[in-house]
Amino acid sequence: MDIEERIRHTIHNHPIVLFMKGTPQFPMCGFSQRTAQALKSCGAQFASVNVLEDPDIRANLPRYSNWPTFPQLFINGELIGGCDITLELQESGELERMVKETQKPA
Repeated sequence: MDIEERIRHTIHNHPIVLFMKGTPQFPMCGFSQRTAQALKSCGAQFASVNVLEDPDIRANLPRYSNWPTFPQLFINGELIGGCDITLELQESGELERMVKETQKPA
């Protein structure tokens, strides 16, 4: 599987996935930490990918998503954005609504 297929597979096999520096338990940058915290505060069950441990994803995800920085949050296969956008969505209540949508039975 090439790197683009791996990225696509990860995004489409998890309703919520956060590409971040570090892990939700041990974030390696403040932006990743705040984004993971925002998701946790909404009760989100989410997958995470530590881009520091996977240089191929770190190098290629920005091209795939057309978003230059990390973290990158995807919900239902769609790029939501980075830390600032996630925090704005949390503040407005929209992030919680989006998280709940992923938990509805199909």
